Amino acid sequence: MTLWLGLAGTIIAVLAVYAGYLLFKLYQQHTRHKTFLERAKLHQVEKINERNANIMDSVFIIAEAGKQDQCDMSEISIRLYKLMEVLQAEKHVDFASQYPAMNELYHVVKDMPRGDKRKTLHKKERMKLDLQRMKAEARLLNAIKRELDTILELKA
Repeated sequence: MTLWLGLAGTIIAVLAVYAGYLLFKLYQQHTRHKTFLERAKLHQVEKINERNANIMDSVFIIAEAGKQDQCDMSEISIRLYKLMEVLQAEKHVDFASQYPAMNELYHVVKDMPRGDKRKTLHKKERMKLDLQRMKAEARLLNAIKRELDTILELKA
């Protein structure tokens, strides 16, 4: 009987040691996984910041071109809207509330045909769209220039 109790105690002790070993291995795996996730998140944040910086470089170049009248305001509004809508994390921009004049002009011209599609329009239709665009640009020009100044202030 004592032999059986000793053998049972030994088996229980071995199983307890093995269970402890498995728990230790599980703890190590959990720690490695947690570290991996933290590194992945940091890497993702770095990539987002890098992408945002590249986008903002383009935004500053376009805003500067707008300030120097190197491009019409419709094109500036379209390009800035499209660039700024893809900014992520803390750089995300609510374009409509932060830049209402450019947003308004964007919504006036966004569906107007450009490039080759524009060439297929009849002359009267092109002139009508040009007049609509030029009226909106003239009405919003000063406000858009102020908004471009606001954007360029972010550069500093």
